[in-house]
Amino acid sequence: MKKLEKIDLFNFDLENGKQRPYLPLFYQTFGQPIGLAPVVIVNHALTGNSNVTGENGWWNDLIGTDKIIDTHYFTVIAFNIPGNGYDDNFGNLISNYKDFTIRDVARIFWEGLSFLKIKDVFAVIGGSLGGAIAWEMSVLKPNAVQNLIPIATDWKATDWVIANVLIQDQILNNSDDPIADARLHAMLLYRTPQSINQRFQRNKFNGSSVFQIENWLANHGIKLKNRFRLSAYKLMNHLLKTNDITRDRNDFLLIAKEIQGNIHVVAVETDYFFIPDENRETVETLKPIKENVFYHEINSIHGHDAFLIEYEQLAQILGPIFNKQKQQKLCQCLESI
Repeated sequence: MKKLEKIDLFNFDLENGKQRPYLPLFYQTFGQPIGLAPVVIVNHALTGNSNVTGENGWWNDLIGTDKIIDTHYFTVIAFNIPGNGYDDNFGNLISNYKDFTIRDVARIFWEGLSFLKIKDVFAVIGGSLGGAIAWEMSVLKPNAVQNLIPIATDWKATDWVIANVLIQDQILNNSDDPIADARLHAMLLYRTPQSINQRFQRNKFNGSSVFQIENWLANHGIKLKNRFRLSAYKLMNHLLKTNDITRDRNDFLLIAKEIQGNIHVVAVETDYFFIPDENRETVETLKPIKENVFYHEINSIHGHDAFLIEYEQLAQILGPIFNKQKQQKLCQCLESI
């Protein structure tokens, strides 16, 4: 794994008026050195982290040498949401999770970029929770992001999302085995009945009385419990509820119109968590007032998790965005010869 780097933030004012005297912000960089290439910010999802490529990288099929987000041509930066536990320091976990919002996280990320002397970025991309943070980052600095790419997410928490966040929070605070039990429920939000039925077909596990679907869910719970902290799960789940770029601001159209860069909304046809109808409505609402907004859709039986599964489709969607930048850089290099 590439070494974690750290930025120390002091006296950070949260949206609710409270102040954090100290916040460590951990991150990883991949590809070209900062200052020598266009910057791509990759935001991780609920149980994710900054290790986006390389050993155990969760987006290796999209990020790396000769991949769509080519580390020969881009500087890739991935921050860890404070409190996600990836630094393995219990002292950096956050217990007062309800004090934080997605807007706080977006501001923290911009503070990190300012420390790194980065004023603008080629793209901010993320799936699910990471995509919601990407929306907020683009609103906070509407002239600083050339390409906003939110995937399997939304610019606001719908009632459906808020309801499921509540169920997750109840499980996390009341279960005897909170991480594992919450994961059982979450996995059924991230997949579809069709995907699960097609995969398991009511079969039993190794000739026992246990169904394969039961074993699969139980294993997901055990795996997450072994690598994730309860306070981190509570925080990441809560952040989803706080997603709303219009909170204490103008209406959606006025806010989104201010974003100068291209907006590439990527939905999943069968997403039962961030449903594609909401994304289609967002794009159709924006089109009359903003020319550079685009809608893309991943066709998959797998539901929300398709953004982690359907690499080939996602590569086809992202290809024109990132390849255009690579071609421009190649042309500049040829002209300088």
